[in-house]
Amino acid sequence: MRIVSLVPSLTKTLAELGLPKEHLVGRTPWCIYPEEYVLEIPVVGGTKTPNLNKIIALNPDLVVMDKEENPLEVFNELDKRGIERFVSEVESPNDVPDMLRSLGKRINCEAMSETFATAIELELEQVTAENGPKVAAMIWHEPLMCVSPTRYSGSLLEQCGFIVPDFEPNGNGYPVVTTNHLIEHSIEGMLLSSEPHNFALEEGEAISEKVVLDGGRRIWNVCIDGEALTWFGTHTLYGLKHFRALCEDLKMKAS
Repeated sequence: MRIVSLVPSLTKTLAELGLPKEHLVGRTPWCIYPEEYVLEIPVVGGTKTPNLNKIIALNPDLVVMDKEENPLEVFNELDKRGIERFVSEVESPNDVPDMLRSLGKRINCEAMSETFATAIELELEQVTAENGPKVAAMIWHEPLMCVSPTRYSGSLLEQCGFIVPDFEPNGNGYPVVTTNHLIEHSIEGMLLSSEPHNFALEEGEAISEKVVLDGGRRIWNVCIDGEALTWFGTHTLYGLKHFRALCEDLKMKAS
């Protein structure tokens, strides 16, 4: 089996499900884990800009894609050429177990996919108190953007006890926010992601200063692991554990 992966978190997932290294023949430059697994795998372009000619030249049996991360035009062109695609569509951690089972079946790694799927389901069943802090998880600086609860990252945080307001219910799930938004929604804290923008704590503190100047209460800031926030697949298990622990820690500090 020859597989090209255009999704960094699913490249990591392929490895952790037990796909033999020699079966992965193409990746993006952001497919960096596990390092020893991907080191010698050819790069076929970015998630948004995959090179069709490079992909086709690798003669893949399967191209692993994501509905949100990868271009529809690439999906359609691969379809025209009769190249099979596995396309994930994950909007919540609840979507991950079945996605893992489907991917595991397709790559003949069903036992390990069931192990991860079951572990994630058990983690999702853990009762989480709903009185966590109300937060905005920031992913971009200029313009200032955060995640909504309708997207995987926001849903993950809510599963872990955080309250994540929907600043723009009719938007694309990644609203541009102002200090007025933060004040109007009584945001208590900002979670500053390390990706796609690698936030510095000072950037968050500058935003908090503007909130105070505009008449709001001071907002606290915490830098967070962007991969734990955004990488779905087998990494979802880590994300759930990580942010559940963070939420409990922040609640204890506030009490």
